[in-house]
Formats: sequence, structure tokens, C-alpha cells
Amino acid sequence: MPPSQRLYVGPSLRRIRRDRGLTQSDMAADLDVSPSYIALLERNHRPLSAELLLRLAQTYQIDMSALADNGSDDVARLQTALKDPIFADIELPSLETTDVVTNFPGIAEAFLRLYTTYREEQLALADRGAEARQAGGKGAEPPDPVAESRRFLAARRNSFPLLDDAAERLAQGLRGSDGIVGYLAARHGLRVRRVPPEVMIGSTRRLDLHRKEILLDDEIDTASQSFQLALQLAYLEMGKEIDTVLRDGGFASETGERLTRRALASYAAAAMLMPYSAFAKAAEARRYDIEALARQFSTSFEQTAHRLTTLQKPGQERVPFFFIRVDEAGNVSKRLDGAGFPFARHGGGCPLWNVHQAFRTPRQIVTQWLELPDGQRFFSIARTVTAGGGGFGRPRVERAVALGCAAEHAGRLIYTQEQPGLSPEAATPIGVTCRLCHRTECTARSAPPIGRQILPDDIRRTSAPFGFSDS
Repeated sequence: MPPSQRLYVGPSLRRIRRDRGLTQSDMAADLDVSPSYIALLERNHRPLSAELLLRLAQTYQIDMSALADNGSDDVARLQTALKDPIFADIELPSLETTDVVTNFPGIAEAFLRLYTTYREEQLALADRGAEARQAGGKGAEPPDPVAESRRFLAARRNSFPLLDDAAERLAQGLRGSDGIVGYLAARHGLRVRRVPPEVMIGSTRRLDLHRKEILLDDEIDTASQSFQLALQLAYLEMGKEIDTVLRDGGFASETGERLTRRALASYAAAAMLMPYSAFAKAAEARRYDIEALARQFSTSFEQTAHRLTTLQKPGQERVPFFFIRVDEAGNVSKRLDGAGFPFARHGGGCPLWNVHQAFRTPRQIVTQWLELPDGQRFFSIARTVTAGGGGFGRPRVERAVALGCAAEHAGRLIYTQEQPGLSPEAATPIGVTCRLCHRTECTARSAPPIGRQILPDDIRRTSAPFGFSDS
């Protein structure tokens, strides 16, 4: 290979090895070279020969183009991490970032792992502080598995490129097999049967390995059936990738790890039904119209809104969204943040946010500008969704979901177009939660904020639920 065409693939080679859970010795044995040679290749101290390139592609069944990006994904990941406000006063030219990834890939990976751990610990500290305030400082609380899982997802901005790439390859195979039902039959010898709920005995999906069948409740809608089949396929074929993502979780409870595994499997299923490249392109083309995207990809409103929060693949980022799902009592059953929204980590959210009012107009999209006490503005879209039902008398649950983004991205959304009365200047002032909100005049307040002294009301009663002293 001429010097001008030498191929240095250190970061890409390291990523391929790491994603497969291999040591340098393992890869060296597979490729019939020495471990020290693999180490030199990964540090970009040696170019990759054409012979070894072919051997790599054949041994690990990879596309040669996967090696040609020379670590562009790692460059994008590092650039994203360096945008954190903690580095705001440091000049960090993009050329230097590329040099670090290219010439010192191990240092770049070490930094990214440390940064992810730092983000997780920030979120854990916020949880511990809130728990201590609720408990009055009495004793240590047992680990909260739901909070553990949410911290894991939030620290990674609910973006898992390894799962996206694997799901996209799998989606291509589905198209060549006449869809997921045909693929399951051809690849796994599994047939799909839809049976009445009394046969399912409380299950929505069940894998019967003895009879080589996947059974589905015939009362769930088409989008849910497709999702359940994709979810089963994720468990069958993407277990290794899910384990790789989970490996650095450091969970304190088994339940927390299991909840996160479920979340990652659902992520993979959504990525099969809405492959990253096609979905991200369609999202921009349709200006993030959730209903139009749902029809294009044959998915539900909630599935589509959820998928929009995951479009943060380094180098291919789209609008960063946050997502929340609540019931009529205000209980949060799903919360994902890719937009820096300060969710209430404990206690109820703000009742002035229209996600709590969407139940008044079922199945209709309601929009709202929000302004936090520190002046940050966000744009929110909310709508109710239904779970269950499917037959007369069957139990169903009505929930509301909200999708939102920071003000600087709102202009890219179809929901902000041609609505004269909808403007950032008319934003609704909300708080994170009453205990942390210091808007003293709020008539919707349910509890006084931490650190404020309540005034007696024997002489004067304010129109707000509580009056506060100035000290």
C-alpha cells in the first residue's frame, strides 16, 4: 500500500474489539498476529495492511467502511462531552480533539469513561440529597432501583450508538425477509400466533420454545404487536450488545440492573422499527411532526415521541428532547432527558405544566412555552395516550406524555409554525417542584419552598397559599 494510502485505524479497531468483548490477545489469536502488533495498530503506530483488512472483515463479518472513519464517532463523543459547562472557560479547538482521539485513543476513552461516571455521580448526589431531605436525615436509605436506572440513562443522554448500529443492520435483514414475522420464521424457526387474552393468562407476549412459537395477545393494537415482536428479537439477537452497554453500569441493586436491561431492550426494539438514519432524516424532513412520523413508520404516538429523545448519536445529532409520561394522579412512569430539563427528582411536578392538563382534551396535542425560575425557556408538546383496552370491558389506562426541547431548537418544530399567540414571551412560569420553586406569588403552590419562613396569617391572608418573610 503506497505511503499516501496508508490506513491508520486505531480508534476504530479498538472499538470493534471492545464491542465484541475481546482482549488484544483474543483478537491477535483470531487474526494470527501478535498481541503487540494489535497494540501498535490501536495506538496508530502501524498502518493496517490490505491483507489484515480483509482478514478482519472476514473474521468479524464487518463492513470495511466501519474501519475507514478513523475514530470519527469517538471524536464526536469527545466533542460532545467537552461542551459541558464545566469546561466553558477552556479553549478547546476541534483539531486538538481530533489529535487526541487519533494519537492517544486510550486517553480519549479513559476521559469519556470518567466523564460518564462523573455525570452519573452528579445525578446520584441529587437523588441522595433529595432523599435525605425527605427522610429528615435519618439513616441511610436502601438503593432506589428506578432512580438507578434513570441515572444510567440520563448520564448517557438516552443515546446508545452501539444498539442503534446493531439494530439498523438487523432492520436491513428484516426487509430482506418480508418483515419481522418472516425473519423470525426463517432465522429462528419461530412462528407468530395471536391468541385471546384468556389463553395468554395476563401476558402480552410469550415465547414458547417447546412449540417454537411467539404468542401475542390478539387485543393489543398493531403498533404494539410490532413492538413486542421487535422486543423479542432484541432479546434473541442483541443480548451481547445490551450486555456491553450494561457492563459499566455499577448498579447497587439487581432490580436496578434488570430495569435498565428492559429499557435497553426496548431501545433496541424501537431502533429496529425506526432505524436511526432513516428516522433522523424523516424527523428533519417532517419538522418533528410526531403523528406524521408515527404513520410513516407504523408506530404509536408514544413510541415515536420516545424515539425522538434518542437522536443524539455523535456526529448525527438532531433536536435534543426530554420526555415524561404521567397518569392523572401525577405519578411519573417514564422520564427521559436529552435536553437538560431539570425534572423533579422527588415529589410532584409543577401543576401549571400542560402535561397535567392534557387529560381535559383527550388525544389532542396541546403546546406550551415554559419558563423556569432561572429564566430558561423550553417548548413542550403534550397529548394523552391509552394503554390496555382492545375489547369491551377490558381495563385501560389513560396517561399523558410530553415531549419538549430548549428554546433555541423550538423553531425547527412544526408545532411552533403559524401560531401567532404562541411565543416565548408568553411562556408559562413554572417550577421544577414546589419545594424547590421560589415563585412566592404562585397560586398553584402545594408546599412551601425549602429555606423560606412562612408568615402567620392571623392578621393578613395572602391570595397565594402561603405568605413568606423577606429573610
